[in-house]
Amino acid sequence: MPAKKDLPSTLQRSDEHAQEIYGETLDSAEQEYGDGERAHRTAFAALKHSYEKVGDHWEPKDEKGPSDAGAEQSGPGAHPTRGGVDANASKEHLLEVARRLDVHGRSTMTKDELVDAIEKANARATRKARED
Repeated sequence: MPAKKDLPSTLQRSDEHAQEIYGETLDSAEQEYGDGERAHRTAFAALKHSYEKVGDHWEPKDEKGPSDAGAEQSGPGAHPTRGGVDANASKEHLLEVARRLDVHGRSTMTKDELVDAIEKANARATRKARED
């Protein structure tokens, strides 16, 4: 597993199990694909099966499975994802995450709008955490 300092910052702020999933998958993917973007995408895809990004870290999902349409696809090539937001979660779950992230106007948002707003709130929280 990569040294803790070599993990992405969002994983450094996440629990040990999330770090293990990412690290073990990355090691395996690097053996298969070499050290590069594809190996890291593979490791994040494995992480997103069990975890979702909330703010500046990763938290266990209530139910395992792909987090968005991009995560449901496999094989080489880019598959657009939602930045760790569990877009396949219920609207109620997304509303709760948005509440925790203090997303304004969440009560009137559609599910897709909630996913977009959470993705933006996560990016802000990550930027802020990296500045500290």
